[in-house]
Amino acid sequence: MVPLASDSSYDELHAFARTVGIPERGFDRDHYDVPSEWYDQVVAAGAEPVTSRELVRRLHAAGLRRRKRPGGG
Repeated sequence: MVPLASDSSYDELHAFARTVGIPERGFDRDHYDVPSEWYDQVVAAGAEPVTSRELVRRLHAAGLRRRKRPGGG
């Protein structure tokens, strides 16, 4: 699985996910879990590949990072 996130808004993220056919059940706090075999399709649709460090930096900068609660909930 690879994460799909937005660095501007959850509305943008959900709209993009719908566009490429990612089901809502793939959403996890601040990103979608996307099967690795969808990677090329998602990038071709406009997703920008970034490192995990850059992804977290962008989520924090946009105020969109949601951490797991203690206990995994």
